[in-house]
Amino acid sequence: MLASPTLRAAVVGDGEIDDRTRSAIAAFDWLGADGPDTPLLGRTAQDLQRLQAPAALLEFDRIARMPAPDDQRHPLSLRIVGLVFERLGATRPVPEPVLNAAIAMFAEDVAIVRRDAVDLGVLERTDDGAAYRYVGQDGSGSSA
Repeated sequence: MLASPTLRAAVVGDGEIDDRTRSAIAAFDWLGADGPDTPLLGRTAQDLQRLQAPAALLEFDRIARMPAPDDQRHPLSLRIVGLVFERLGATRPVPEPVLNAAIAMFAEDVAIVRRDAVDLGVLERTDDGAAYRYVGQDGSGSSA
């Protein structure tokens, strides 16, 4: 928000506020007529930091039910598998039990996440079928 000169002037200065800016500012529940609600802003900042922290998985619930429509489920499955291989390392095959345990940290339905990733070409099974290799979304073995 502070990167926008109009919003910054409206919040911290005495700038003119047009209807569009007023509408944008109204979306911030921590900003009242008398200025920022400092305690609420602090809690919001802490929540955002928690969401970005590596321990976020320990603070928020797993996905209990994956969306049924493919167009909603596939991106979520791919994101989960991408996160798993960021942590496990994308350059080595991962045994199925290890992959399942890692996916289970994010979602209860491990099989659907793994199957989506295989069907979409992001994961491939090793020749012996005992492990999975991360191929990546561009087919190059990386997530870039």
